[in-house]
Amino acid sequence: MSQSRAPRRRFPDLRRRLPAVVAGAVAGALALSACGGDATGTSSGDTGFVQGTGQITKVAEKDREPLPDISGETVGGERLSLSDYRGKVVVLNVWGSWCAPCRAEAPNLAKVAKETEDEGVRFVGINTRDLDRANAKAFDRTYGIEYPSLYDPEGRLILKFPKYSLSPKAIPSTLVIDREGRIAVRALKPLSEEDLRSIVDPFLTEK
Repeated sequence: MSQSRAPRRRFPDLRRRLPAVVAGAVAGALALSACGGDATGTSSGDTGFVQGTGQITKVAEKDREPLPDISGETVGGERLSLSDYRGKVVVLNVWGSWCAPCRAEAPNLAKVAKETEDEGVRFVGINTRDLDRANAKAFDRTYGIEYPSLYDPEGRLILKFPKYSLSPKAIPSTLVIDREGRIAVRALKPLSEEDLRSIVDPFLTEK
């Protein structure tokens, strides 16, 4: 006696759709990243955030990956490309004027940037989610930031980092780029002066 089978229910092919869904979620999370806090301020655009893990990751020289091509217009309206800094040690800080941890670390960044400039170190910022440049400019004036920052209100420059790379996943994030243009350190936390010195000083003698 033959048994009748219940009709098979049709579901969307999730295996085919999953990569696109995941990619969209990752892109959205990065675009909306912000420091952990109760309020993001009027210029942040929304309240979504990715909080830093507090980790500082250092990469052995043989395992370092190249920094993607990051270029654009600065907060001050000038053109800037990180490839212009090849041969220098670059400290790349992702920040927003609305971010309380960014404000806390800003004096330390300003101080170490001045102290290491003659030793071949260059600091560069990526200002994100500040919908009005005036807020970013006021931040620089308040904390004595003299180095340039790329203006990236929608987070598009952050999205240039490949998946699973040592990308800036939180705000604030700080990367150290070696003289060959490779990512050598990533910090997912606001940095003290001591933290900054501990990640920058080893590169002052590295050729």
